[in-house]
Amino acid sequence: MGRVSQAQAEENRRRVVDTASRLFREQGMQVSVADLMKAAGLTHGAFYKQFASKEALVDEATAHAFAELTQRYGAGLERHDGERAAAQRALVDTYLTVEHRDDPADGCPVAALATDIAREGGGHEARRVYAEGVADFAGFLATDDQDGIVRLCTLFGALVLSRATADSPLSEEILSAAHAALTGTG
Repeated sequence: MGRVSQAQAEENRRRVVDTASRLFREQGMQVSVADLMKAAGLTHGAFYKQFASKEALVDEATAHAFAELTQRYGAGLERHDGERAAAQRALVDTYLTVEHRDDPADGCPVAALATDIAREGGGHEARRVYAEGVADFAGFLATDDQDGIVRLCTLFGALVLSRATADSPLSEEILSAAHAALTGTG
């Protein structure tokens, strides 16, 4: 088998990072390299041509997940002509849904990666990226009346609890109560 071009190698790397970002949010960072590469449509051996270690991939995948989150709320601002309150409300409306609850792979990295990041210990790049991502997201969520960290904790807590109780009516009740608390509709 011949060598892949530089462009193909870059595309393969992007595919692995994107796949890892989704799988880590969906299944946790314990996903094996073999399973990850299979999901990306590449061989296990190709992993080591792209990454020094799984930890290096965790760092990149975490950064990728937070870049997607930033892009989403940035796009929300654009859709609402820069009106922050409308963009925040739209985000809350979609964040606290059964669809988001049931799709962690494409969902918020704050909720999906928290436990794994907490277990990693200090000093890792992924933890630094995670902390910066949380701070940035909280900054976006801040309003004149509500602290962004409190709003983020409400979103995060509601999503995690609703996922843990997904087979119970309590799950949707949690989402509704958090939505009402954040939007003043309850």
